[in-house]
Amino acid sequence: MTEDLSPEQYRDLAEFRRQIRRFLHFSEATAAGFGVEPQQHQLLLTVQGLPADVNPTVREIASRLFIQHHSAVELVNRLEKRGAVKRQPGEHDRREVRVRLTASGRALLRRLALAHRDELERTGPELARSLQAVLRHGCKAVAG
Repeated sequence: MTEDLSPEQYRDLAEFRRQIRRFLHFSEATAAGFGVEPQQHQLLLTVQGLPADVNPTVREIASRLFIQHHSAVELVNRLEKRGAVKRQPGEHDRREVRVRLTASGRALLRRLALAHRDELERTGPELARSLQAVLRHGCKAVAG
């Protein structure tokens, strides 16, 4: 017998994916409205949201964004040119480069974060319901 999901499980997964995509579409359009690329927004958020014990290195940023190191360097370059971030040498290893948000970068991120928070307050309950349905009915394959 081949394992499969039930029709209800497929519907739950499809709805959850739709809800995620709806939020991502909002996020991408909002970033564009503020004149930044979605990945630039994600970089700003990543740097600002790192745990206190994690250094904001290009390597760490690339890892958290699931992109190649050279792609993270290019994102930093563009944000630096815009005045949203600056590079600083590491405290102990001067070869290590840390990325910091400038006042302009923090202001931009704040506007983006507030817009995203408002959107999540509006649409988050539907996203949560769709995730709960997936978890309630399980993603575990059933014999069929």
